[in-house]
Amino acid sequence: MLVGIDRLIYQILELGPEIWKFEKKVVPLQPISKEGYFSMKKIQSVAIYCSSSNKVRESYMQAAYRLGELLAEAGIRLIYGDGGIGLMAAAADGALNAGGEVLGVIPQFMVEAGWNNPRSTRTIVTKDMHERKATIVQETQAMVALPGGIGTFEELLECLTWKQLGLHSCPVVILNTDGYYDRLLACLDYMVEEQMMRPIHQEMYTVVNEPEEVLPAILAAKEWDTNTRRLAAI
Repeated sequence: MLVGIDRLIYQILELGPEIWKFEKKVVPLQPISKEGYFSMKKIQSVAIYCSSSNKVRESYMQAAYRLGELLAEAGIRLIYGDGGIGLMAAAADGALNAGGEVLGVIPQFMVEAGWNNPRSTRTIVTKDMHERKATIVQETQAMVALPGGIGTFEELLECLTWKQLGLHSCPVVILNTDGYYDRLLACLDYMVEEQMMRPIHQEMYTVVNEPEEVLPAILAAKEWDTNTRRLAAI
């Protein structure tokens, strides 16, 4: 039985050339989508991706804590990488202190290194990083990127890659605290200018500046048509 990342890889291989096939005459300019498709009933869990560093500016910590608090107040479970420090821990503390539920997903080697957060309501220990990321995607209905390092960037871009390929249709929100993601967003704009990415793929994510804007952005997100994998090739 295939699980985690293996299942996703199998789906890609099973679809074969259909993922990469590009036919100019049949590719529409806009994907089929529905405004306001998501609702509180559909959004029961939100995954966050963020830094595990304590050496960051206080505004990042405050935003992470506030987001965790807001999710808990809305009755939404927070899913994260189970880090015991940095923005990860701040978001978890915000949720837990507001009476919320927190699911941590962490690979075994990080547990052995003592990097896990013992405060998490529930913890899933995976065999490696690949299974960790696949498990988070399987458990959530929406994804939020907060300020973070290369690990956070990699997770955010992989979420967008999988969405582009139709492997999930979850809303993706970038919490751009203090303009942290301005340069990455400029790079994504440049990708479109250089025809490395279609303009339509910029609709896969929403950018907000404040924690209070995250949940409204998720609920206002369009339903992403997984058939748009045919647009993956430029």
